[in-house]
Amino acid sequence: MKKFIQSLPKVELHLHIEGSLEPELMFELAKRNKIAIPFNSHEEVRAAYNFHNLQSFLDIYYQGANVLIHEQDFFDLTWAYLLRCKADHVMHTEIFFDPQTHTARGIAFDTVVKGIDRALTRGHEELAISSKLIMCFLRHLDEESAFITLNQALAHKDKIIAVGLDSSEIGNPVQKFERVFKKAIDHGFKSVAHAGEEGPASNIRDALELLKVDRVDHGVRCTEDPALLAQLIAQKIPLTVCPLSNTKLKVYKNMTEHNIVELLRHGVCVTINSDDPAYFGGYMTDNFIAVADAHPLSKAELAQFTVNAIHASFISEQEKQPLLQRTLDYLEQN
Repeated sequence: MKKFIQSLPKVELHLHIEGSLEPELMFELAKRNKIAIPFNSHEEVRAAYNFHNLQSFLDIYYQGANVLIHEQDFFDLTWAYLLRCKADHVMHTEIFFDPQTHTARGIAFDTVVKGIDRALTRGHEELAISSKLIMCFLRHLDEESAFITLNQALAHKDKIIAVGLDSSEIGNPVQKFERVFKKAIDHGFKSVAHAGEEGPASNIRDALELLKVDRVDHGVRCTEDPALLAQLIAQKIPLTVCPLSNTKLKVYKNMTEHNIVELLRHGVCVTINSDDPAYFGGYMTDNFIAVADAHPLSKAELAQFTVNAIHASFISEQEKQPLLQRTLDYLEQN
């Protein structure tokens, strides 16, 4: 089964590019940019990646982002992630970036987006990995900061497909961002939001009703609300679930408690993703294996996660067809 999973074609829809910053690259960039970091070795960084909740993770996540200064840094970060995608047979990826994390440090929005986009373009040309870019608003910041960020994004509409909402869910309701999401949708952006990870199922409902999201990031708490669960199934609203992240951040004590397989079998359009893989101990293949180790799954069910992700992706129906064909061909041959 591990061999089957390793070569299974995959699609990732929930990946924070800043969260793919491996300790080795963090050290390399800190040295290159003469940035002081509070660690003396790769091992010390890895030891610090022992979180007890979302906030304790975010604290070190933002600290790590300080080493990203120049366009080349964002290129190197993204390229390193794409090489992981290639090794994991990821055909298509839709990645988040957090411009406010960088603009607050005096890094130009253009610097960030150009570095990431240059790597994604090269990834398409050299690795045959297609991609889309999603700009997230940080929900612990205010609405005004989100509007400034949206205005900065308008010059890059050719590179950014959607807006999202991430950072600490507790104490930062989606209502705060209803107007900026409406404006973004008016400008032609698609929309997604983190909801129902640490927060209750009502946050998922609010994201759907107030932010008009096309898909829900995480969303595992939906099972608390049977009517909401029925709505997700009936309307085929995708959930981008991140299994290793959920156990690392103690949303679930362990993978056997995770509800992702239950959601799949209920008919929810649920997908497997890696979230912040450098911090949570695994990229796409690792997440698939972790789920399969904890829950007996058929090969068809494992492939269904990819099929769901293809349907949930922000590419055209025409672009989806070869990805679906490749996945179904692989299942048939194995």
